[in-house]
Amino acid sequence: MQDTPAPSEPSNAPVSPSGESDLPLTTLQPSTIIILLSAMMFLQFFAWGSWFATLSAAMDTHLLGAFIGGAYESAPIAAIFAPLFLGLVADRFFSSEKVMGTLMLLGGGIMLVIPGLAESASAFAAQSAAEMKANGTYDAATFLATQSADNTAGKSLVWMILAYLLCYMPTLGLGNTIAFTHIPSQDQFPKIRVWGTIGWIVAGLTLGILGWSASYNIFWLGAASSLALGALCFFLPNTPPPLRGQPMDVRSLLMVDAFKLLANWNFFVFAVCSTLICIPLAYYYGMTATYLNQTGFAEPGATMTIGQMSEIIFMLLIPFFFRRLGVKIMILVGMACWFIRYVLFALGAADQTTWMLLLAVALHGICYDFFFVTGFMYTDAKAPKAIRGQAQGLLVFLTQGVGMFFGYRIMAGGNLFGFIPLNLTFGNYGNQVTAAPQYVEALSAARGEATSSTFLQTFTKMFSRSLPESLDPAILAETMSQWRDFWLSPAIMAAAIFVLFAVSFWDRTKTGSDGNS
Repeated sequence: MQDTPAPSEPSNAPVSPSGESDLPLTTLQPSTIIILLSAMMFLQFFAWGSWFATLSAAMDTHLLGAFIGGAYESAPIAAIFAPLFLGLVADRFFSSEKVMGTLMLLGGGIMLVIPGLAESASAFAAQSAAEMKANGTYDAATFLATQSADNTAGKSLVWMILAYLLCYMPTLGLGNTIAFTHIPSQDQFPKIRVWGTIGWIVAGLTLGILGWSASYNIFWLGAASSLALGALCFFLPNTPPPLRGQPMDVRSLLMVDAFKLLANWNFFVFAVCSTLICIPLAYYYGMTATYLNQTGFAEPGATMTIGQMSEIIFMLLIPFFFRRLGVKIMILVGMACWFIRYVLFALGAADQTTWMLLLAVALHGICYDFFFVTGFMYTDAKAPKAIRGQAQGLLVFLTQGVGMFFGYRIMAGGNLFGFIPLNLTFGNYGNQVTAAPQYVEALSAARGEATSSTFLQTFTKMFSRSLPESLDPAILAETMSQWRDFWLSPAIMAAAIFVLFAVSFWDRTKTGSDGNS
């Protein structure tokens, strides 16, 4: 995609992507444009964070654990196809803000259907569990297998989540295109993009305040915010397709030139390790909300916003650390923190040690910023100017697409093509938490009906944990023992990738604030 600088004054005629002078793209004042773009970023990530972060907790609480892996791997599948949609349609034929608005309105409509499907799937699961108990055949592994095979509504739920994400994922690129087109300098982009992180944080805190973290109300919130964003898009400044009139470039679409960068040994090592590290990363995104809920955090959606808060802090500190540490050390620090995070989750399981669990969540800022942000900077420095867009697209394809897809599937103990097992384990480490269905039922029964709380009481629950005294200690111990083994698997993966990168990557590329190597 080509970024067209927006004029600082609306009366100046900007240059179109084709290089010809054109009429002003918009008559909106620059201050109004900044407000609209910030609101776009806020709603865009609010709409995603309102349901995606705690999806596993909601599904697990309603006995749909068999479908968690499929629901989460919908995101990387959508991420793989999003660049093709942008390259074939959005970049050439329609204004970006109209495409984005249409996609979000369609996605909001799809999201409105999801709560009903989820309720039907949960009703089937509850009925199946009751029948199995009545027959004396209830077993966690058998129950999960039965749900995967027979729960038609659960399968439809996964397909609808995929349909929503196929609408949503292209908007990430579209939103960036709209922003870069209408700001006078790329240096202003972080000031706008940070509102996306704030939107994710506010979404999590909203779930906590309303007590919706493990409720299907997350889908209603996601639908409402998606529809609101869709409507807002039609009020955004006009953003013509950046490649209008240009012939289809298959080489660019398929990132052919970017793939040639893999001939460089250090970039190859970086690309491979970036892809591999997203496998343990998927464990965090896919199972943290479920784990926090089972360890006693009443509102895991709010608790997980600690990670986004630390992300903002370390984002601001990246230039300071980058000058002193360089690319390799920065990336290694990010990888090391992933290892530490999973070890903290594992060690904190036995006694549900609160400080360990909170610190593990807070490390997300270092994990994400030191690896991904540094990685994008490194990629920008290594790629020739003409293919920097391709190179960034390749990195997203490998990490958010390929790496996260296999990560979610391995996390859930799934398979590839129906017969290639992907249940990667290290002895007992990495086995599924098969005690979860009985434990969730016991935890729900012990907690009883939710009582109304004041705002302050609800807010306190976001960052503290407690389990009912009446909870069966035997099933608690068994479940937490399984969680310990589960989290040690991604810890081992992260440690192995850390070593691989440390001994194989020796690039001395210097990346400055100007982005030149």
